[in-house]
Amino acid sequence: MKPFAFCTGMYASGDWESAPQVPANIIDSLARYTTLPLAPAGVNVPLDSDALFEHPFVFLTGHLPVFFTANERRNLARFVERGGFLFVDDHNHDIDGVFHRTMTDELARLFGPLRLVPNDHALYRAFFQFRDGPPATSHEMNGWGDNLVHQHLTAVMRDGRIDVLYSNKDYSSEWSMHPDTKRMMQVDPTRFGVNVVVYALTR
Repeated sequence: MKPFAFCTGMYASGDWESAPQVPANIIDSLARYTTLPLAPAGVNVPLDSDALFEHPFVFLTGHLPVFFTANERRNLARFVERGGFLFVDDHNHDIDGVFHRTMTDELARLFGPLRLVPNDHALYRAFFQFRDGPPATSHEMNGWGDNLVHQHLTAVMRDGRIDVLYSNKDYSSEWSMHPDTKRMMQVDPTRFGVNVVVYALTR
């Protein structure tokens, strides 16, 4: 089995690089909790590059407005059609924010409307058990952003199978700590990242 490389998608608009510590943290957790063969570092791949199709999983995040180019749209559509898994997280945690509004417009244009993921979906038991659905982040609990605790994630699904997963919860900030920091926490917040990757690879 080819080692899994955590792939961050690079897009021409916005700030795709806003959460540079996320790949290392998720790779660290995958190494701690699973037996997946892993590449030692994440990779950054332009969305309009053919290299995108070398990866089964692509992560996107940012704070700023997102307007995909024609080549980025074409490649993303092909990536998902070929079975790739796209995970997008709003680094603002703000449903009125520019990243959310522009990114969800782009995703709807490409894939159709995002729909609520049921909180008993297989995603939430792909590795760890999250019986109440997506775990809340400290930013939600502290009133950062839109002052809402988002009870569901949204997605583009085919027959219940998630192809594109979208989060308003700002996991990008939650997962950006140094790996040594999360080891001192009572509950490791990156465990849900393990579920997302394991689900993407086994769905």
